[in-house]
Amino acid sequence: MTNREKLRELLLDILLLDPSEFHFDLKRDEVETWDSMSVVAIAVGVDEDFGYHFSPEEAMAITGVADIMSTLESKGISFAE
Repeated sequence: MTNREKLRELLLDILLLDPSEFHFDLKRDEVETWDSMSVVAIAVGVDEDFGYHFSPEEAMAITGVADIMSTLESKGISFAE
């Protein structure tokens, strides 16, 4: 499973999205279930799946999937297709 697939599956599960609703440019304000509790769950899931622990500031600054990917890429985790 690629990192893109792992992130997609993580977010589908946490945000309770149908696969047809997901896209990699999805923004937090587009998803009703993406609330503060989801931010915590995403941070925990990213730590478990990718081994990176978001700081509280980083986690709260996430505005979309691209922010998650950008932060992880800056730590050497590739999302190349």
